[in-house]
Amino acid sequence: MLSTVNLTQRYGKRVLFDKISITLDQGKRYGLIGANGAGKSTFMKILAGELEPTDGEVQKQPGAKLGMLGQNQYAFEEFSLKDAVLYGNKKLFDAQKEKEKLYMEGDFEDDAVNNRLAELEMICADEDPTYESDVKIEKLLEALGFPASQHDELMSSITGGDKFKILLAQVLFLKPDILLLDEPTNNLDIETIGWLENELKRHDGVMVVISHDRHFLNGVVTHILDLDFSKIRGFTGSYDDWYIAANLIAKQAQTDRSKALKEKDELEKFIARFSANASKAKQATSRQKQLDKLNVEEIQLSSRRDPSIMFKPHRDIGNELLEIENLGKSYGGDRVFEGISLKIEKGNKIALIGANGVGKTTLLEILMEHVKPDEGGFKWGATITTSYFPQNATDLVSGDMRLYDWLQGHDPKWHIDELRKVLGRMLFSGEDQEKIVDACSGGEKHRVMLSKMMMDSANFLILDEPDNHLDLEAIVALGEALHNYQGGIICVTHDRELIDAFANRIIKINSDGSVIDFEGDYETFVETYGH
Repeated sequence: MLSTVNLTQRYGKRVLFDKISITLDQGKRYGLIGANGAGKSTFMKILAGELEPTDGEVQKQPGAKLGMLGQNQYAFEEFSLKDAVLYGNKKLFDAQKEKEKLYMEGDFEDDAVNNRLAELEMICADEDPTYESDVKIEKLLEALGFPASQHDELMSSITGGDKFKILLAQVLFLKPDILLLDEPTNNLDIETIGWLENELKRHDGVMVVISHDRHFLNGVVTHILDLDFSKIRGFTGSYDDWYIAANLIAKQAQTDRSKALKEKDELEKFIARFSANASKAKQATSRQKQLDKLNVEEIQLSSRRDPSIMFKPHRDIGNELLEIENLGKSYGGDRVFEGISLKIEKGNKIALIGANGVGKTTLLEILMEHVKPDEGGFKWGATITTSYFPQNATDLVSGDMRLYDWLQGHDPKWHIDELRKVLGRMLFSGEDQEKIVDACSGGEKHRVMLSKMMMDSANFLILDEPDNHLDLEAIVALGEALHNYQGGIICVTHDRELIDAFANRIIKINSDGSVIDFEGDYETFVETYGH
């Protein structure tokens, strides 16, 4: 249904991918993975026809409808929510709007008007044969958390995260034969991600999805496309299937490469020792031919590197950590939450979950004393020192200084050698550390913030969606670091694999303001409460 022939994309001397020829089949759902900067989004845009490749072509089955998740959430500010979703099927949208205008303003004595109305009815019948587009749009919007009372409101009235949900509804409404999704779980809470998984499993065309949510990939995809070393390798199975296979390949490649390097070294020594000896000349020439054929560079390991995240408290944590009593907060008369009372004890590693808008970030901001509660209070234990990863980390990691200078600005006593080491652990090599902070990508800024947290050496970590912008390898490393950490944790995240990695207590704030406080892991929580 969709294929590429010798697809190549380069920017100057940098080659993102080279001569990629693949065929994507109907009924298969592909997860496109690769390190940050490998070219995943660029490849997707070329598949969608939004970007011209340097060379090669994309071939699409004639008549196949293609839909790609939009990235410009501000493109529909003057549309109502339901019209923005309807726009996903541009042909149906245009026909319906023209039909409405003709019924309002048209001269029904004019044959041209009546003929045009008949044509428009035909288009609507072709695109919406059951005449249920309104019902489908309502169901999509309600599933994404927009009540019926909000459907006629303008896009300009909702938040950036909610605008992205509308773009998701838009592409799902089209029901395209070829569905291309770049990070569709952004701004979705856990329950909505679960709903989206079920929707996508029913897609019977071709689907290609980019996601850093491992649980989501495992739940949705049937195949993996691994973009690495400017090529794409295909695997059958989920992300975890690929991960196991890729690690076996990597180990085998390492063994092969080590053997090849040893063989090359022995050949070079033999040639150097014997090439001047006439009696050995023939043998040396033969060995030289062997050496010429031996290309160690062809035995490539993955270009991905795993960060090494490690949080070490500077002092042991005491028995009294945090007590929250009757905490409440409102904004402009709208109640966010009330009556939250919790006691955080030694050994607790908490995943704070709940739908968007229930006040998770507000609660963390109150605990960090950035926001004042309207009622109630909280008390930290005497031994506690905190380190905070805020939701707006990409805005806070800013400035025209080098990475280590930005870090040292938080504590002049931090030694430059330690700063360079911790940046190195987060995959910033010597040259990368000279980079200006403002020139960093979102993922790089999150790695810088995690570097700061490692330097903080606090015994209580508070994290608000730290996995945003991180690639899969970094999220796995973060999960391991939180699992091994010897202090207290409160972490807001929608990544279920990350929660599984560290959490032994789940606190859920419900939409009605009530709180579920569950001692145990997330899997048991889901079995108990069903969500």
